[in-house]
Amino acid sequence: MIRVGIADDQALIRAGFRALLAAEPDLEVVGEAATGDGAVALARRERPDVLLMDIRMPGMDGLEATRRIVGDPALAGCHVVVVTTFELDEYVAEAVRSGASGFLVKDTEPADLLRAVRVVAAGDALLSPGPTRRLLERAAAGLRAPERPERLDVLTEREREVLAQVGRGLTNDEIAQRLFLSPLTAKTHVSRILTKLQARDRAQLVVVAYETGLIRAGWSD
Repeated sequence: MIRVGIADDQALIRAGFRALLAAEPDLEVVGEAATGDGAVALARRERPDVLLMDIRMPGMDGLEATRRIVGDPALAGCHVVVVTTFELDEYVAEAVRSGASGFLVKDTEPADLLRAVRVVAAGDALLSPGPTRRLLERAAAGLRAPERPERLDVLTEREREVLAQVGRGLTNDEIAQRLFLSPLTAKTHVSRILTKLQARDRAQLVVVAYETGLIRAGWSD
């Protein structure tokens, strides 16, 4: 059973998410919050596997709440998916940088939201679907200018190639196909890159790929 928390200042949104999630046999809503402070308290109290997080809420916003949750070692098993009405570059970029494992807009199809919860609960970052790739491309402009390229010195040439594909939002299977690897080898490379760069998840690897200049907005190959 996947345990899910909901943080949004609009009661109608929370009710809609709860109804959608509760209808699924493998999902359980364990709590709701209407503020950023409430979201952090919910995470600490219930330890959900996935927390759906709005950005604009009274008091502490969802980005700061995400940073606090991600920065708490006791909440390492809680993965945040930012769900917002705002597709502005700076919001998307900051959501990734804050440690969110995924991000969606509120007009996302119900099936995509359910998929997001399951993908993130499984320990992956929500980087594969087309809408998310478009958000990532727009987010690139909001990320800091390339810096510390020497951070990648710990990676082999092949690992850099794999990191570039992760940065473009490809799954392990897609990376394997593009680089002529087996899916298991691609997964192994990603795991090693996470360890070497001390990154929490694939979402953080996207940030590293852009911030070190390994890939840039508009690159497609």
